Amino acid sequence: MMVIDLLIHGAAQLATCYSPGGAKRGTAMGDVGLIHDGAVAVHEGRILAAGDSESLRERYRGRENINAAGKVICPGFVDPHTHVVYAGDRVDEFEQRIRGASYMEIMAAGGGIASTMAATRQATVAELVAQSRPRLEMMLALGTTTVEIKTGYGLSAEAELKMLVAIEQLAGQVAADLVPTFLAAHAIPPEYRDRPDDYVSLVVEEMLPQAAAWYDESLFAQGDVPFFNDVFCEENAFDLAQSRRVLEAGRALGLRPKIHAGEFNALGGVSLAVELGAVSADHLDVMTPHEMGDLAGSGTVGVLLPAVNFNLGSLEFADGRALIDAGAAVALSTDINPGSAPCPSMPLVMALATRYQKLLPAEALNAATINAAHAAGMGHRVGSIEAGKQADLLIVDAPDYRHLAYHFGGNLIETVIKNGRPLS
Repeated sequence: MMVIDLLIHGAAQLATCYSPGGAKRGTAMGDVGLIHDGAVAVHEGRILAAGDSESLRERYRGRENINAAGKVICPGFVDPHTHVVYAGDRVDEFEQRIRGASYMEIMAAGGGIASTMAATRQATVAELVAQSRPRLEMMLALGTTTVEIKTGYGLSAEAELKMLVAIEQLAGQVAADLVPTFLAAHAIPPEYRDRPDDYVSLVVEEMLPQAAAWYDESLFAQGDVPFFNDVFCEENAFDLAQSRRVLEAGRALGLRPKIHAGEFNALGGVSLAVELGAVSADHLDVMTPHEMGDLAGSGTVGVLLPAVNFNLGSLEFADGRALIDAGAAVALSTDINPGSAPCPSMPLVMALATRYQKLLPAEALNAATINAAHAAGMGHRVGSIEAGKQADLLIVDAPDYRHLAYHFGGNLIETVIKNGRPLS
């Protein structure tokens, strides 16, 4: 009998979300790899085995043992689209929207991203870290063990690089794994409002090369954590040609593309993402049938962000049901940010996706774990419970995994285990 660091056993359900062939799609999204009376063997931060409790208790003896009787074990959540590093807040705009102002109207009046840009430019790295760390710790308490984080609130070479430095410092201070994404093409800054192509040139010719050089010397590169390049392809942001220029420039420097597409208008960004081999296309509230077909036939993961629609008071959501039925690989994310989605909770996002986008609970769990991991370029490390992967696990205080989407407004996560170490 092998002595190991940790044996979790006796779970009413073990939802492995096992998917060795990559992101789940189609009918596979309805299968969470359920094992009753489940157990997980963990050693040196890795998963050794997962299976039924009787078998694993015969093979392993844990230095630490957790009896998960009556509870669920599932993978830690992966949040593949966040703007969690920023300064200040936009609570005034929240009230403006209640009074009837639209997101785009607020943005056109100098609010929105530009408002957070001003606060972020003024903040020091230490201030960004101090303001962002509590948000990441709250996300971890809600079960998120891997977080993609975008820049995009600096919109100048100096401020965007400052955000990257803050993300790297946070990676050394929080238990969650962080994945950086460069989003200098998030909005046109005020000083370039009348000459957006000049700002695109700045991003392409100066900012992206500086970001790539930063990454090469960063802890992320040393740890083989990917680095992505993103663009907001939308009216009043970047058109299709500008988006292509940004993404192709990043790809030439080794940054794999991501794209914000179809939040308000279908400009062709989804098809562009597929053409360029983007890891994900995110939002997808407005899509043409052609774009849906392109996405379904590709390796690009479609990331849905229903907390945005909920926060903006919209009754229109991305058609998650149609995307899954078409064969697309679908993931979920909070999009946590100060304006359109001040939401740290992946379980709440799952609850919204089941109600408004008609994902089944199994599909929502897979979308928040293994598919989200692939949308963050981390599917080979996290997102499922299988031998060799990081032991990022959740013990859920419920007898059935479906309670994660069924309940909302509280926190069913009893214990978060990160790299084999129980945190709570």
